[in-house]
Parts: sequence; structure tokens; C-alpha cells
Amino acid sequence: MTAAKHGRSPVLVGLDIGTTKIACIVGERNGLGGIDVVGIGTHPSSGLSKGVVTNIQETVHSIRAAVEEAEMMAGVQIGTVYAGIAGGHVKSLNSEGVVAIGAGEVGQREVDKVLDTAQTLAIPADREVIHVIPQEYKIDEQEGIEDPRGMSGVRLTAKVHIVTAAVTAAQNIVRCCNLTGLNVREVVLEQLASSAAVLTPDEKELGVMLVDIGGGTTDLAIYKSGAVLHSHVLPVGGNHVTSDIAYGLRAPIKVAEQIKQKYGCAIRSMVTSNEQFDVPSPGGDRVVPVNQQMLAEVIEPRIQELFELVRADLLRTGFEDALPAGVVLTGGSSLLPGIIEAAEEGLGMQVRRGIPREVGGLSDVVASPIYATGVGLVKFGMENYRADSRFYGAEAGLYRRMKGRVAEWLSKAL
Repeated sequence: MTAAKHGRSPVLVGLDIGTTKIACIVGERNGLGGIDVVGIGTHPSSGLSKGVVTNIQETVHSIRAAVEEAEMMAGVQIGTVYAGIAGGHVKSLNSEGVVAIGAGEVGQREVDKVLDTAQTLAIPADREVIHVIPQEYKIDEQEGIEDPRGMSGVRLTAKVHIVTAAVTAAQNIVRCCNLTGLNVREVVLEQLASSAAVLTPDEKELGVMLVDIGGGTTDLAIYKSGAVLHSHVLPVGGNHVTSDIAYGLRAPIKVAEQIKQKYGCAIRSMVTSNEQFDVPSPGGDRVVPVNQQMLAEVIEPRIQELFELVRADLLRTGFEDALPAGVVLTGGSSLLPGIIEAAEEGLGMQVRRGIPREVGGLSDVVASPIYATGVGLVKFGMENYRADSRFYGAEAGLYRRMKGRVAEWLSKAL
């Protein structure tokens, strides 16, 4: 079964379920080995907080609206999606597994076995492994092997990056999709998806940090030698800036968001115009004149705090001196004027804004950090699609796997 039926070839669908928006991206394989975006649907998100579903019915409504818009544009009926996941519940760690090499030569069986061994950890029953990402393999004393299959040796070692999520949080994302009639082929960590869309192979090889600033969270990923070394989710995003504006200017949240997008700047000294604009009170009975300098004074401390948190996480990893390719900012909040300069000042390294790359079709439309995760989910799907891969449907989802794990635990306890 394909992700959707199309007149020319199978298409793949990425569903970015964000705190502020739902984005549905339909991509078609092209003859050059890449993707052409053939459909886009977006809808304001309600029912989520910091990447976590808090109201299923509202989330379902938002997903349905975005999917229907994408279907209409692409001329397809969407049945299966790759869904993004984020939130403070997401945790990651690095692990290592070792197995003996049967018959002296590494085959797929040994690769699968060593990856299974690497994730044999004491993971609580309320958490689910969503990714086991190989970093490198080692055969005996030979390190730095990307693909060990066909090679000879006695002992195979795998270093991996493991990402886990709260079962209930992942289950609720899958359930929301199921309630709209969608199957979830895979739940994908959002910064991994964004990385697939905006990072270059050279950046991943040299060493780079992705900072995906969304509405509710800021998602981090560090790459070195082509592999993921670290991932983390900070529970701070663009919505916190909007809340500060609403509080500081005594403005309704929707008005504060509009003001941020139209007049905001991350660095007060970069504000060249002192244009005034009227801010309506929450009751709407009066307006207050505000200038851009005053607005920047509200925004700048929150942006500084954000990059202090990013830097603190970077220092904890010990990779702060191993990122010659610097930092790539993406996500909708990376469009805030002055934020690149604020990031360079706060992180002490070069920073660029990341937009989806190597995409055909509606490339001009998706050439924005807003669509990085959605396009990346399609790219992830193209790179990892297998006809026999599992579906997370209503009858075969994370909930069913969780029940199996609980049953296994109970059987051992009794």
C-alpha cells in the first residue's frame, strides 16, 4: 500500500503536527532520485501545547483541514502519513551493542542483531523507542565503518543514538491521525525530519547543530561525521515570545502574534525605524500607541534566554568546539528579523537560516523554514520507505505494542 494513490507514481506524505500549525506536505518521487512537492495544506493548530496533544477533537479538526487542503491541491486521496513528534517528553541517549560475527562475515542478520543488542536498556514501560540510529560500526579493532555488511571479522560493535518518547504522547498523535482516517507509517522525531530537509551532507560530515525553533518547542540535533550524536527538545519556542509581548503590551494573544510578525526584531539595536502602531486592549475599548523600540525591548530578553538554553545544552554535550559548520536555524520562529545575529552572539559561532533544499515541484512555495519539518518528513519517508514496514493504525499502533510490553512485564513479575 502506498502513502497515497497518484496518477503517475506513488507519493509520500509528511504531517507536521505543530503547536501553532498543522502542515501536510505531499511529495512525489521524481526521475532524479529526489522529490517534487505536489500538494501543501496548512491550518492553524489548536489542541496542542508544547508539541503534546491536549485536546484530541480540536487536533483532529486541524489535521483534517490541513489534509483536505493538501488532497485538493495534489489531486490525491491521502491514506498514510509520516507524522512528526516533538515535546519535552522526548529523550535521547547514546548506546553500544556487541555481537559475535557468525561464519566470519557480517550479514544483515548480524546488523539487525547488534542494533537490537544496543537498545537492550532498562526503558520504563511508559516510554517507547521511536528511533535507533546507527552512528558507526566497529569490526574487531577497525573503527569508523559505515556499512559492515560483507566484511569479515570476529566481533561486531554498533554505536547508536536512541530516541524515546512517552507512549501516551506518541499514542495520542497516532490516534488523532487514525480518527481522521489516516494510518501512520512511522512516527518521526521532528528535528531529524527538519535535518533531512535543510542540512547539507558536508555540514553533517564536518559537524553542525540544527536549531528548529517552533511555536511550542525548540528542537536540537547535533551531527558529526554524518551521524546524529545528540538530540534534545527545549520546552521554549516562539509562543513564549508572543506571550511576553501580550503581557508586556497588555494585548490579546492573536494581536501580539500579528505585532511580532509585522514589527518584531530580536535585537533592539537593529531597530532602525521607530514607527508607532496602535495596540488594542484585551477588552477592545481603547488603543495604546507603541513603538518598535519598545517592542524590541520586550522580545530581546526572551531570545537571549532561548540561546542561553541552547548553549547550555551544547556545553553539556562537549561538542561546542567540534562544529566547524556552525549552526543552522529553521522553523517558523527563525524568520524573526535579527534572530540570526542574536544566535551568533549567543552561541559564538556562524549561523545560517535553513530552508528546504533539493526539492522540485512547488519548491518556491515551500522555500521557507516554516515547511522544513513537513518537507523533511517526506524526504525521510523516501529514504526509509519499505513496502513491508509497519503501519501504526487503529488496530496495530503504539497502544497495542505498549499492551504487549506490559503483558510481558507482568508475566515476568508473576
